[in-house]
Order: sequence, then C-alpha cells, then structure tokens
Amino acid sequence: MLRFVLLFAMAVSAAVPLRGSLAALPMLQSREGLPTLAPVIERVAPAVVNISVLQRSPEEQNPLLRDPFFRRFFGLPDRPQGQVSAGSGVIVDARNGYVITNHHVIRDASEVAVTLKDNRRLPAKLVGSDAGTDIALLKIPAENLAEAKFGDSDALAVGDFVVAIGNPFGIGQTVTSGIVSALGRSGISPEGYEDFIQTDAPINPGNSGGALINLKGELVGINTAIIGPAGGNVGIGFAVPSGMAQAVMRQLVRFGEVRLGRLAEEDHAEELHHDVGGQRRRERHSAPRPPAPAA
Repeated sequence: MLRFVLLFAMAVSAAVPLRGSLAALPMLQSREGLPTLAPVIERVAPAVVNISVLQRSPEEQNPLLRDPFFRRFFGLPDRPQGQVSAGSGVIVDARNGYVITNHHVIRDASEVAVTLKDNRRLPAKLVGSDAGTDIALLKIPAENLAEAKFGDSDALAVGDFVVAIGNPFGIGQTVTSGIVSALGRSGISPEGYEDFIQTDAPINPGNSGGALINLKGELVGINTAIIGPAGGNVGIGFAVPSGMAQAVMRQLVRFGEVRLGRLAEEDHAEELHHDVGGQRRRERHSAPRPPAPAA
C-alpha cells in the first residue's frame, strides 16, 4: 500500500509542479528513479537504541530468600538470578544523553544498558519513570550521539503515514511502516492515562520504547503496546503521543517523577492536565483482549 502511494506521488510530482512544503516531502525523494524513505531512516535510525535490562528476581524482594542460611538449607543458589529482558528507546537529547523509553521496559531493573546502532554499549542511569503514562527517561554518556527531533503529535490525522523503528524480538533494529489508524484511543488498559495513537505499522515484542516517526523524520510517538494473539502483531499497535512524552520528560528531568499539579507549567499542559489529571474523562470502550506491552 505504501509503495503504491509513493509510486503515485512520484508520477504526480513529475506531471504537476509542487510548491511549498509539499515539494519537500521526503516521500518524494528517489534513489535510482525509485521512491524511497531511506534518507529519512538513515537520519533517524542512529537515534533509536536497544535497551537491555537486568531485572531483579522476585526472590530479591523476599527477606527470607535473601538470607544465605535459608538459601543453603533449601538448596537454592547462593545469589538470586536476575532476569534479562530487552526493549527499545529513543535518544531525544544528544547533548545531555537523554533516552526516552517505556516504564514497563525498565520496571524492576537493577541494571540498564543501552546499545547504539554503531554497536557501542553504554551504561544507563534512570532519571525517572512514570507508570501512569508508561514513560521512562534514561541518561547515558553524551559522547557522539545522534538524536531524534520531536514532531507535533497534535498535528497528526487519521491516514497519515508513519514509520516504526525498534528492536522486535531482540533481532536487531527493524523498520516497519503503516498509517495512523486512530487518535485519542483510550479504554485500552484499566490503569494509566490514555491518549494513544493507534497504528497498523507492525509493532512486535521488543518494539516498546521505540520511535514512531512521520515522513519528515520527526518523532511523533513512543511505541508502547499491541493487541494480538500470543503477543504477535495483527496491525493494532499503540504509541504514546510525542506531546505527552515531552511533557512527562520535562517533569522527570526536573523532579524525577511526574507531579500532575505542575503540568500546567508545561507547554502541553492544558490538554495533558485534562487527559492525565482526569478532570475530563474520555469515554472508555472495551477492547477485545488486553493489550500486551511491546517490550
């Protein structure tokens, strides 16, 4: 579908002179006479990272299981074994080394590492995290980093083309494309603040925290969840809008947490205060099955 639209756009552009911003749309770029998004992807992909997390074992939360005598008595290993998981993230501030990801990606983490597209592996420090919006902010050493530029998620319309970049199933950075299927989607989860972008761009486990970009290469969403059998993709994925992610990021940088009463100070505050603060509740619709985190 996307290939057809790109070919059509190339044909139209050859017949009709384009003006203004339309003439500069990246969808009209070509390589050897064929339409391509490669220049956009090449610019944004270095800012999308893989996040590896060593999660605390449930045994570490139990004081009895932390007792060496108790562990030896029951023949348990000397030290609880942590669990390793993976997700994605986006560098949004190269100068300060800030990386946005999902809260559920780094939840219960004892160690977090970020692997860049050039295969550098860097230790990450948790700046802050908010379960309600499922946004977390990490900080890595700011050494020769690329960053993704925020776009205006409020300007999105149903039918706009978008591209998802992440690390599905831990196989490595992967790019998929689709359209905005719906906006302001809620009722997806019984908890949290919901104003999701819905997309049919394939999002799979491991994509959580990855980038959803428009055809200008601007970050318009943070991929977070899917609805599908056995956690696989069936064309129903959800992303946190970039406007909400930015507002939460500013709070995390300043306070290490989200303080709803102070969201009025943010640029995106009025809308976020209503949607997040709960003073204007959206009608909830039941989903056919609970969404699965895309991590």
